[in-house]
Amino acid sequence: MCGIIGFTGYLDVKNVLLEGLEALEYRGYDSAGIAFFEQDGIKTIKTTGKVSNLIDKVEKNGNNSTCGIGHTRWATHGGVSDTNSHPHTFGNVTLIHNGIIENYHELETELAKQGKYPVSQTDTEIAAMLIDSLYHGDPMDTIKKAMSQLEGAYAFCILFADQPDVIYCLRNGSPLVACQSKEGSVIASDMVALIKYSKEYFVLPELHIAKLTKDNIEVTNFDGEIVIPQKLYVKWDMSAARKGGYEHFMLKEIHEQPSSLRSTIMPRIVNGSLPDLSGDGIPDTIFDDINRVIITACGTAMHAGLVGRVLIEKLIRIPVTVEIASEFRYQDPIMDENTLVITISQSGETADTLAALRLSNENKAKTVSIVNVKGSSIARESNYVLYTHAGPEIAVASTKAYTAQLSCIYLLALQFAKAKKAISDTECTSFIHHLQQVIPAVEKTLFLEKELDEISSHLKETQDLFFIGRGIDYPLSCEGSIKLKEISYIHSEAYAAGELKHGTLSLIIEGIPVIALATQANVYSKMISNIREVRARGAMVILVTNGDIALDSSIFDYHIALPELDDMFTPFTTAVVLQLLAYYTTLHRGYNVDQPRNLAKSVTVE
Repeated sequence: MCGIIGFTGYLDVKNVLLEGLEALEYRGYDSAGIAFFEQDGIKTIKTTGKVSNLIDKVEKNGNNSTCGIGHTRWATHGGVSDTNSHPHTFGNVTLIHNGIIENYHELETELAKQGKYPVSQTDTEIAAMLIDSLYHGDPMDTIKKAMSQLEGAYAFCILFADQPDVIYCLRNGSPLVACQSKEGSVIASDMVALIKYSKEYFVLPELHIAKLTKDNIEVTNFDGEIVIPQKLYVKWDMSAARKGGYEHFMLKEIHEQPSSLRSTIMPRIVNGSLPDLSGDGIPDTIFDDINRVIITACGTAMHAGLVGRVLIEKLIRIPVTVEIASEFRYQDPIMDENTLVITISQSGETADTLAALRLSNENKAKTVSIVNVKGSSIARESNYVLYTHAGPEIAVASTKAYTAQLSCIYLLALQFAKAKKAISDTECTSFIHHLQQVIPAVEKTLFLEKELDEISSHLKETQDLFFIGRGIDYPLSCEGSIKLKEISYIHSEAYAAGELKHGTLSLIIEGIPVIALATQANVYSKMISNIREVRARGAMVILVTNGDIALDSSIFDYHIALPELDDMFTPFTTAVVLQLLAYYTTLHRGYNVDQPRNLAKSVTVE
């Protein structure tokens, strides 16, 4: 999703905005721009390309200013051009926008009847035109009237030409966070742009307006009542959002996984042997009368849910379905007060997952969400929240957030099983022991980095690739595939290995890479048979096993031996290996690891 930054205070706003946009670059974008008050009006500077291009333009313009807004844009309506870049100005209104105005074409038609025509092809300029057409000197009233005509999900930061040093902000779906410090008032789409000024912040509530002045942020609802938002506190510092000597954020975040797992798991274990989610406010009573579980999420988070299905069904013996959130609410899903819905989202703002959560709440299901961001929409609207303690994840490709989500799922599943008396105390103690062993095992897995770099060098010319696995290895195949394709741009597919004979074998030709996951003892012999099938057709096989086991060397080209764990816990170490393979393959292919094309970190529109 695009990046937003706004500041009014006692500093040179151009520096604040440019630094904020640099902090938000990880979200993905194709153009950038800023607008700020000058003595003779509002000055706008924008350009296609990177923030560095914008910096070059801004440095050629003098004048100190202390109030302005900035934006990084992914093209949605209209192509990539300076004209389509944000901010957009029409009349008295200068505006930046995250989200989508769904009825922009209808509004454009109505505005044309008034002789008002846009110069860009964006829905954002239509919003600016609408607000300007309604403006009569009262920004708050105008914003409310515009809101009644706008359809979609959006966040606005608005400058009115006759309201110097004031920023007005509106949130309807897309997130905005804000803080107040001695330097001034700051608002942004992500806390990484705020942390330099204050570790205390708040999330602007939906359907509320924020008025930012140099010394105050006033939040009101649509009835004009002043609202005091809940203050939140960031525990990490700015260094956590920097590369820290690593070449890329993705590599740094892969290496942070032992720490993020330790932070997520260890505080939730008591007496070294029992799960304890009381600190998260999750009581055992939420599991009473539950006869079905639905896990809903998107992308990598959904793959964590697929692992959760295997785990919960194994431990508790109740049915679990995993639903892609973007499809869930259109399927007229069956759920009631005896259904537990688990939603998973790194940002806590994923639009489709949030919609799935709201539908679940409407149907009286019990809802638990696993998220990484306190105060996020999904966290606030869930019955219960289990926070991952992964810290900021900057790279678009999720790594440490994924394994932290897995650890939360394992803890939640164990607490569920314990509450249902589906496992004994001895089994619970054994589970906790194995879960704790994951942390040193992931540390050992990172020592495979040089080997994985070498293996991935043989994939750099690959156009097509397959992942295969059985049991819990199949969800890991899905995750490995999406990780590879999203950053290396290799066409990659994941298949349950037993499905090879049902069509996929026709695609296996001489030299095509197949990454085979064989970490599960109960299906190991079946998996080896599937590997022989692809090997017989000339595939280059990269085999991943749980431990350094004896193998027939004729069935693989490369063998990756994971540190040995109980089979149920191999997803953690397998995930790290697949992340490193994707990372180094992308590096060898010469692409931007942290900012893959066409993708954004937080997807806050459908």
